[in-house]
Amino acid sequence: MITMVFRKALFIVPIFALFYSVNLLASDIGNGRQVYQRHCAMCHGQNGDSVMAGAANFNRGEGLFQSDYSLLKRIKSGKNACPAYRGILREQEIFNVIAFIRTLN
Repeated sequence: MITMVFRKALFIVPIFALFYSVNLLASDIGNGRQVYQRHCAMCHGQNGDSVMAGAANFNRGEGLFQSDYSLLKRIKSGKNACPAYRGILREQEIFNVIAFIRTLN
């Protein structure tokens, strides 16, 4: 029984990882820039220099020392003054924004 579960885990985990890495590899930085300008720039600044107290300054890499998946979860759920974007942005749009903000520092 345990070996059967272990075998399934050995199959499922790489598939799950591949799914998310494909999304990241297929990210569209141009689209990420547009979504960022529409939804994020008012607090995080046009070029990643935060304009609101407490907002991460992406030019200095603040908040970016996490995996893309962790950032996806954070953007979906929001934090402090940053609203939750679950239901507002599709996952691919969020991955695009993550790819874009990683170019700012």
